[in-house]
Amino acid sequence: MGPLLTLGYRKTLDLEDVPQLSNYHSANVVFAHFRNKLESNGNGSGKVSILELVKALILLTWKEILWTALLSFVCTMTSYVGPYLIKTFVQYLNSPHQLTYKGYALVFIFFLSKFIRCISERHLFFQLRNMAIRVRSALFSIIYRKCLKLSSQSKQGHTSGENINLMSVDVERIGFFSWTLHDIWRVPLQIILALWILYKSLGLASLVACVATMILMLLNIPLGKLQEKFQKKLMDSKDQRMKVTSEALRNMRILKLRGWNMKFLAKIIELRSFETRWLKKLLYTTSAIYSFIYSSAPLFVSMATFGFCMLIGIPLGSGNILSALATFEILQLPIYNLPNTISMVVQTKISLDRITSYLCLDDLHLNMIQNLPRDGDKVAIEIFHGNFSWDLSSRSHTLKDLNIRVYHGMRVAICGSIGSGKSSLLSCLLDEVPKVSGIMKLNGTKAYVAQSPWIQSGKIVDNILFGKEMDMERYEMILEACSLNTDLELCPFGDQTIIGERGINLSGGQKQRIQIARALYHDADIYLLDDPFSAVDAHTGTHLFKECLLGILSSKTVIYVTHQVEFLSSADLILVMRDGKIVQEGKYKEIFSSGTDFMELVGAHKKALADLNSVKSKAALDNLINGEEDDNKLSNEESIQDDEEKKTKNYKTEKLDGSEGQLVQEEKREKDGVSFSVYWNYVTATYRGAFVPLIILAQILVKVLQIVSSYWMVLVTPVAEDVRPHDSQSTIIFVYVALILGSSLFVLIRSMLIVTAGYKTSTLLFNKMHWCIFRAPLSFFDSTPSGRILNRVSIDQSAVDTSIPIQIEELVISIIGFLGTVAVMSQVAWKMLIIFIPMIVTCIWYQHYYISAARELSRLFGVCQAPIIQHFSESCLGSTTIRCFNQEERFMDTNLKLVDGYARPKFHFSGAMEWLCFRMDMLASVTYAISLFFLISVPKGSLNPGVLGLAVTYGLGFSLYGVVWDLNQLQTKIISVERILQYTCIPSEPSLLGEENRPGHDWPSQGKVDIVDLQVRYAPQLPFVLRGITCTFPGGMKIGIVGRTGSGKSTLVQALFRVLEPTIGQIWIDGINISKIDLHELRSRLSIIPQDPTMFEGTLRSNLDPLEEYSDKEIWEALDRIQLGDEVRKKKGKLESAVTENGENWSMGQRQLVCLGQALLKRSKVLVLDEATSSVDTATDYLIQQTLRIHFSGSTVITIAHRITSMLDTDMVLLLDNGLVLEYDSPAKLLENQSSSFAKLVEEYTRRCSSQFLRG
Repeated sequence: MGPLLTLGYRKTLDLEDVPQLSNYHSANVVFAHFRNKLESNGNGSGKVSILELVKALILLTWKEILWTALLSFVCTMTSYVGPYLIKTFVQYLNSPHQLTYKGYALVFIFFLSKFIRCISERHLFFQLRNMAIRVRSALFSIIYRKCLKLSSQSKQGHTSGENINLMSVDVERIGFFSWTLHDIWRVPLQIILALWILYKSLGLASLVACVATMILMLLNIPLGKLQEKFQKKLMDSKDQRMKVTSEALRNMRILKLRGWNMKFLAKIIELRSFETRWLKKLLYTTSAIYSFIYSSAPLFVSMATFGFCMLIGIPLGSGNILSALATFEILQLPIYNLPNTISMVVQTKISLDRITSYLCLDDLHLNMIQNLPRDGDKVAIEIFHGNFSWDLSSRSHTLKDLNIRVYHGMRVAICGSIGSGKSSLLSCLLDEVPKVSGIMKLNGTKAYVAQSPWIQSGKIVDNILFGKEMDMERYEMILEACSLNTDLELCPFGDQTIIGERGINLSGGQKQRIQIARALYHDADIYLLDDPFSAVDAHTGTHLFKECLLGILSSKTVIYVTHQVEFLSSADLILVMRDGKIVQEGKYKEIFSSGTDFMELVGAHKKALADLNSVKSKAALDNLINGEEDDNKLSNEESIQDDEEKKTKNYKTEKLDGSEGQLVQEEKREKDGVSFSVYWNYVTATYRGAFVPLIILAQILVKVLQIVSSYWMVLVTPVAEDVRPHDSQSTIIFVYVALILGSSLFVLIRSMLIVTAGYKTSTLLFNKMHWCIFRAPLSFFDSTPSGRILNRVSIDQSAVDTSIPIQIEELVISIIGFLGTVAVMSQVAWKMLIIFIPMIVTCIWYQHYYISAARELSRLFGVCQAPIIQHFSESCLGSTTIRCFNQEERFMDTNLKLVDGYARPKFHFSGAMEWLCFRMDMLASVTYAISLFFLISVPKGSLNPGVLGLAVTYGLGFSLYGVVWDLNQLQTKIISVERILQYTCIPSEPSLLGEENRPGHDWPSQGKVDIVDLQVRYAPQLPFVLRGITCTFPGGMKIGIVGRTGSGKSTLVQALFRVLEPTIGQIWIDGINISKIDLHELRSRLSIIPQDPTMFEGTLRSNLDPLEEYSDKEIWEALDRIQLGDEVRKKKGKLESAVTENGENWSMGQRQLVCLGQALLKRSKVLVLDEATSSVDTATDYLIQQTLRIHFSGSTVITIAHRITSMLDTDMVLLLDNGLVLEYDSPAKLLENQSSSFAKLVEEYTRRCSSQFLRG
């Protein structure tokens, strides 16, 4: 440890400075060992019982358990040497004829016992910490492995909030149990030894001490039951809060844009107040009462014992009293440890229950697919009488009576209306949907592109390679095929650009193309593509289809779901689905006239094109589906070749080195010492710190009364047992009882004050942090992974709730206890201060030398825990993709590396702590031995031997170790407050509350939008994205916004909702400057339907009407208008139908319709549609357009859409180019002008689509 502490003293430690763990402690070795033990104990069913889990953990750590048991026994035995010899020492001091060497021998024995205890205790604590690290590593890894194997049904039943608590709270608690593991047998041993010493000193009175001890211990049984109840309720309420918090953080963008963020904050605060009720009960009934019992235990036992002695006439000498007092002091520990042990057993059992229930969840039903031999068989996929169901307990199957045969090299298209089972069919080919009956065969490896893009946090190149080696030639070919080259050129870091969480800094089209590139690079035999073209514009979709499906994948088996009718004609086989069945199959021409389902899809498409032809009759657009190009946040390929060179010149940025410009930065870690302001903010948060002096005063009175009571007993009783005391026995015991009861009363007052101040402070910090998080600008969430925020609202908040108040209490007790001991020992001989002062100075120097490294190590393992949780929650979301690409082992290895990264600073922090404590203990032992030499050198008769003995008794517990330990523990824990306070200083979005900034209730009444010289940029150092836009959207008009990559479409929408504030210029809605309106008011009056449809866990009603403003009748009307009414009426719960986390039990298209339903209910005068129909089929899209036309006839509807049919249905088209208005007129007028950019755009799409998809 020496070199690391020296390095930490000289500089701020980083993770690279911390040495690697030995092989024995590495997560890889620990997990392999643990998994083998768990599997060898298992019953073969894959289910794990608590007994099996505990047995595997014991077998994993049996060496540490045996070694720590031996050390624990040695510690216990040596701790009783002092109390046993006190009586002999007092007799030596009282006798004038004792030999001098006997005194030196006693001093040597006292010193030797303290020395052996010091050595054994330091090794014991170090080994216990190591054991905890191994247990944590094993549990982190087994829970992560389970998340990769869970079935979809199991994932729906276990939310991400619960999973985060498993990884953060439960694993931590089980690891911490190692500290109380040996108390199960050590507490009875300590009590037996104590009673034996008391019997030697006081005879029958020891039985009273035994009874008093047992009564105090029995008091813990009801307390233990209460604690179990309160702890379970607290964890359940914490789960609920974490579930809502993680869901809100994942969807913060849509919450902000819809003005729902404060509603969700209120919901979280309400859940927290419910959680706080259980927290208060837990703290008051357990922490405060336990603390009272712990501090008062020796006082009550001594009161009962001495009273009994006086009552039956057992002679009490100073030696007997001091021996008894020293023993009672040691009895304090087992009396406290028993309830603490019960509490830890209860908490650990609850956590083990929760982890076991997670490990017992159903895994994916593997081996449902028969893998055909790859050579010689022409069949790639075959399903015979296949019935599949997401829920095996349900009577109705998800997919019914499937019969499919697909040969190698075939392109198979799947189409159908929303909710017909298209995505479920792909999922069953991925082995994700449980098979009820039938046969399914598959020949070859698979690659998958999900409908909702799953992008990992990290570099773009890592997302594309996805664990495979770099083949530069293939890589470049795939970038070109996926239109990603221009994107990467326009990125400052190229393909080294770090993607934010869930691809937050990518557009929907870019995420989809990176997914496709990942699948292509994998070079599989069978490709499963779930609606890969919905998120990209028409040109890019055409390019992807030509280069990828018809080019690179021409020899592969490709099964693709699509809503674009144009992409069906190139398929070798088309499957039309309805209600989980394949109702039609064949080639395009074969099924075109053979059934109604396919005709519905094509008919709706042709109807949309007919409306288009009425605008531009000469354009041959019969097969055109897509329209506008997606508004990328980075870039994509240009479609008009003339503009390509110009655009690249305009936008190409210089490549940067390092990570300064990356969106996601390393987590901020404070440097140097924890600032005094952190402590000050914490202690003054409640009643401006008024409780602090009261708590200190209460503890001073506790200690003073304890010392006075000890002096009283020693001074009023004679040294020799055969001499009668001067005062009556009733007076002696009455004064002693009064002092004891006074001390106990102040203990209770201190505990109550600490608990009250603690929970009030934690509530204030919680509310302040959450208020700041929910008021933070969206840029904060774009650049901050949710794992970092969740770490603060779970782990750090738990520390502030319970650990820090207790730690402060223990520090106050330690400091005042140490000062009391010094006072008692110095009062005997002032010369002892000559030893105490240098010892204290040396200890302070050691502590100062140690704390720099220890503090940074503590911060490092705080920072290193967030990536474990982040990687875990990310892997849970992408488990389908991970399994399809057979990447489980690689992801497991990443998890093990992250666990090692967390364990390294944790392990070395343990070593640093014991390094310091060993030196503290040795200094205390030497100082105590020197003090004893002083005492035996005092001339006999000059001081009362009882007072000298009292100094020796107090000296038994003399050590700065307790103070330093508690101070270091507090410094470690207070970092949680520091991290929470960081998040109370996040810059907030602008808010202008007050009636003068609140528009009228009917605003906006017309929906007229005036944009005046609007200039916007993303950061002060970046160039303008919008460079002086001036235009007017008349009220009640339908406005289409088009423009090429980076033209500013998305930026304009963000400016409208004030996600970005204008640098220059203004936006006026109905004559009011939106910059002067309260932000929440503005967003709640406008409506937006986003590209990525979002549903929250709860019910359908709570999703449609989260603010509870509408009647059932209005909700049903909205559902009927969006074509979901009949579907919902079929469901058992109707409007109360369950919505699981992320809305996973509803299809993507249905989620998009629900978002439309929200807008219909709100009926804002300004509605923005951002690719709002990208995930629905053409027929449904046409119905949605009709719905918008009818029900938003008086509203201003601003549309960014990929379908050109949607764009040409607008009243006005705004064409942006490089942040400027290029054209703004009606579609008809723009199309009349052959030279207009809009006309060129439509002409190009017509030409491309006609040449590629209208053959034959």
